Amino acid sequence: MAKQSEQYYGVILAAGLGSRIHPLSFNIPKPLLPVCNKPIIQYQIEYLRELGICQIRIVVHHLKEKLMDHFGDGSSLGVQIRYIEQKSPLGIAHAVALLEPHIDAPFLLFLGDIFLVPRNLGSLLKLYSETGGSGFLAVKRETNPDYIKRNYAVLLNQDGLVKRVIEKPRYVTNDLKGCGIYLFDLPIFDSVRRTPRTAMRDEYEITSAIQILIDDGYKVYAAEVVEWDMNVTVPHDLLLCNLRQLEVSGKKNIMGERVYINPDATISNSVVGSDVRIDSPVSIDNSLILPNSILVSSEPIRNAIVTPEAIYS
Repeated sequence: MAKQSEQYYGVILAAGLGSRIHPLSFNIPKPLLPVCNKPIIQYQIEYLRELGICQIRIVVHHLKEKLMDHFGDGSSLGVQIRYIEQKSPLGIAHAVALLEPHIDAPFLLFLGDIFLVPRNLGSLLKLYSETGGSGFLAVKRETNPDYIKRNYAVLLNQDGLVKRVIEKPRYVTNDLKGCGIYLFDLPIFDSVRRTPRTAMRDEYEITSAIQILIDDGYKVYAAEVVEWDMNVTVPHDLLLCNLRQLEVSGKKNIMGERVYINPDATISNSVVGSDVRIDSPVSIDNSLILPNSILVSSEPIRNAIVTPEAIYS
């Protein structure tokens, strides 16, 4: 796969303000929030590396220095990272437009605030090589309409090609949800150049650009390559991601480095970050303790996120 994948770039969009997950994103960009003590965006970098895609572009804005300091040039993860600043948060299509001077080949794009567990991502690259299509959307069958409303709906024609994409639909008519992974060829840049701002969010939506690509006669495919995903929008979403990964790991708890735990404290089914102090004989269950938190209260903690500043349940 590595030789085949050398022709691709990896792209991660990590410029958003993350305002709906405040206060968790006040001091840290949302893509750096941890799932089982690893940043969301690091999972995506590692997925790209596993495919042999090592030339990575990360679009940054909010607290960009923290992202850049954390990953540097990417050499510690075996990749080469370049950063592109989106100075105004004007939407995904706007961010993609900024990539054009930096990319001259097809690219696999991730949204940096979506945590996902892929299933055979390499089949996207295979589909590209076999079909000659210009766009490929990672999708999954979704039984909860609310999750489709938070992402986008995908409608197929009789040939199995994508005929329409609907950003955050209010009325859900099918169960095929877009999941925040895209493989695009270079014609997408012509589409984003002609993408208007939407009335809904006053942004340049990538779904609008995809629809322009389809209407221009380019083939866009959907591929069910996602096992599980979560658009991390509010604090509870981050807790769900951590508890899901903890369950998959088969461990009772996951502990970071330099953690002190009171001998009389009890912890079950929880993730504890690095440099945490649990000074009290507290009971913690189904919770996430973020790095640098200090617990001095003995009140039980259930289904909560603990930060250095507060407890959110």
